Amino acid sequence: MAYQLERCDDYRYRLAPTGAMRVPGLVYASPVLLPKILADRSVEQVANVACLPGILRYSLAMPDIHWGYGAPIGGVAAFDLREGVAVPGITGYDINCGVRLLGAKLPAEAVTGRVQEVVEALYRAVPCGVGKAGRFRLKKGQMARVLAEGAAWAVREGYGSTADLEHMEDGGCLEGADPEQVSPRALERGSSQLATLGSGNHFLELQQVEQVFEPAAADAFGLFPGQLTVMIHTGSRGLGYQVADDYLASFGRAASRYGIRLPDRQLACAPVESPEGRDYLGAMAAAANFAFANRQLIAHDAGQALARSLERSDLELVTVYDIAHNIARFESHRVEGREVRVLVHRKGATRAFPAGRSEVPADYRAVGQPVLIPGTMGTASYVLVGTSAALEEAWGSSCHGAGRSLSRSSAVRSMKGRSAVEELAARGVAVRAPSLRGLAEEMPEAYKDVEQVIEAVEGGGLARRVARLVPFAVIKG
Repeated sequence: MAYQLERCDDYRYRLAPTGAMRVPGLVYASPVLLPKILADRSVEQVANVACLPGILRYSLAMPDIHWGYGAPIGGVAAFDLREGVAVPGITGYDINCGVRLLGAKLPAEAVTGRVQEVVEALYRAVPCGVGKAGRFRLKKGQMARVLAEGAAWAVREGYGSTADLEHMEDGGCLEGADPEQVSPRALERGSSQLATLGSGNHFLELQQVEQVFEPAAADAFGLFPGQLTVMIHTGSRGLGYQVADDYLASFGRAASRYGIRLPDRQLACAPVESPEGRDYLGAMAAAANFAFANRQLIAHDAGQALARSLERSDLELVTVYDIAHNIARFESHRVEGREVRVLVHRKGATRAFPAGRSEVPADYRAVGQPVLIPGTMGTASYVLVGTSAALEEAWGSSCHGAGRSLSRSSAVRSMKGRSAVEELAARGVAVRAPSLRGLAEEMPEAYKDVEQVIEAVEGGGLARRVARLVPFAVIKG
């Protein structure tokens, strides 16, 4: 079926309900971004999500939307708790893949002349690549504590401080985690993967704060021009992937038992309050906590390596914020004039809550929640702040990155005969990775222009720019 988007304004496109759609679709995009969005079948996936039971308001797509498993990456959907469903395909495979931003008390020029040395130190300190193991070998009882406690487990073990937890979504621990619902295979896969970066689009990046747009918010976040920052992008590794795989396999049967007609079998689901739905949400929360702990450990190890390589005792690397994407959460929102509890799925999308929300850390509550949107290797990343408009229309959501515009195989073909390392060096970015093919897959041209994406985010009212960060060194998974 051909789906027609009608332009609402410069940054919104509406997909009218047709066929089995229960709600409209709403795509945040600009006229410049729209052709890239229409180049794949992601708008069809927006329509498919709109067919699911109990969906509320809209099937949403952020400006970085692109085709994904079942639901588009960059998709957001909220469900009523009585009639709605839990959908692993709208949470995503890499559960709580997310971003942590660390700010140093030093300017980025402190690394001048030592960039390659620092890159090598970080590469040794943070294992990266497909299936790479870390220094932890956790037994079942230890794993259960990680899955239940999240980042707090790492802090209790001596990796970081309680101040880190205060600047993390959910305090670094998603409620409702049930380690008993995580399969033995998932536990096995995760047992050696804590404190590892993984592969694909995951990275650890050294950056400089190039520009500040909102001084009051930047000051609240501890950001200043010229500052050295560290950005970490990773998730729950093989454990989260296995949780998703396990429940996708069983939810196809569950949907049939509950009489749910699926527009796409990749959107296999179960009622939120069914035994199957509760089991999945408990396992998903446990995997999310594994990811919070993983980023906590990587942040600790990266900070230690950076301080040693720079021979600086005054680094004072602090957590600005840790934000999750690929996650489903119970949240309170206004629906038809009433405050109600709903289940919000964000896939390749993040929270963007405004000032005053209780979920925003106390240190930031007067200005709003930090929104972290990384670019790609060699392009800028942004810190933004959430808005009331996003809360009212998009369940307080924004996008999570630039969003792919080329498949990995297409990106590799486009790099034939070229050197990713040399091209990044020409941009002033030192890079280290376990695979040259992996670098080719993640080159900037494989993604949408982050500047265009940020324009659409801000133009659509989802978030406001606070600071622009430019990279000068990347550890790539």
